[in-house]
Amino acid sequence: MNIKNVVVAGGGVLGSQIAFQSAFCGFNVTIWLRSEGSIGRTKPKLERLRDIYLNTLEQMKTDKSAYCRGFSDKEDLTIDEIDELKECTIKAYDGIKLTTSYEDAAADADLVIEAIAEDPEQKISFYQELAKHLPEKTILVTNSSTMLPSSFAKYTGRPEKYLALHFANSIWSNNTAEIMGHSETQQEYYDEVVKFAEDINMVPLKLKKEQPGYILNSMLVPFLSAAEALLANDVADHETIDKTWILATGAPIGPFRILDIVGLTTAYNIVIMNPEAGDKNTTPGKIAALLKEKIDEGKTGINAGEGFYKYT
Repeated sequence: MNIKNVVVAGGGVLGSQIAFQSAFCGFNVTIWLRSEGSIGRTKPKLERLRDIYLNTLEQMKTDKSAYCRGFSDKEDLTIDEIDELKECTIKAYDGIKLTTSYEDAAADADLVIEAIAEDPEQKISFYQELAKHLPEKTILVTNSSTMLPSSFAKYTGRPEKYLALHFANSIWSNNTAEIMGHSETQQEYYDEVVKFAEDINMVPLKLKKEQPGYILNSMLVPFLSAAEALLANDVADHETIDKTWILATGAPIGPFRILDIVGLTTAYNIVIMNPEAGDKNTTPGKIAALLKEKIDEGKTGINAGEGFYKYT
């Protein structure tokens, strides 16, 4: 199979990045969205990504430290090669299609990447409807941050062609792609997804078995949860917590900057999976309330211009 037509379901923080990176690397890309309102919210994300790619590529002409692995596996690019990548950026932005139609999105899809909210009910509903429209050839993957593909395989109508493909944030620079099958995933489709990851300039990270949170989030989620607990229990403010981590470890950013990049909605959806989150007197309950307050104020992270920090 030769993957050419890619559908990304969801235009959130990672969905928009996956779509843009795939288009940048020459794939035909469609983003499926639930509503016209979702289309309106996705367009500014794509504009922001276009500008990040163009500005970073221009900076690379004079500053080698600006190089991003997702742009090319060649670090020492010529001016002409950089200009070619800038043309790819503009072509990617102009070429991405946005639709609310299952029929239009699925019609000739070779690969569908599900990147909708971390809500099992939403995912199941999406898979069940999508299954009515997908061609036999289509491979289906989930970008879920924490959920196992085996939990949803039976709803897809193609468990043998279903697996997980999880990306890190800032896909153009943090170019990892964790690939995780389940007991019914057939090897040929797993291998196709590995190849696709390579074709969009990612480093495929192959998991041998299912693991909630994969590799990255098995380490990252407990770290962010610990930071959220410190804030929710009034141990310190978020700036002090970030400062502590940065000064003590040499890390470039702290956990609350990371949360802004990940998106507070994703963080909220993860914490409410904890049964204790329903009790406002527990630490998970306090974290959920803290995140919900910011989300209700529209402070959902870097893409909204404000989360724990302001971005202008």
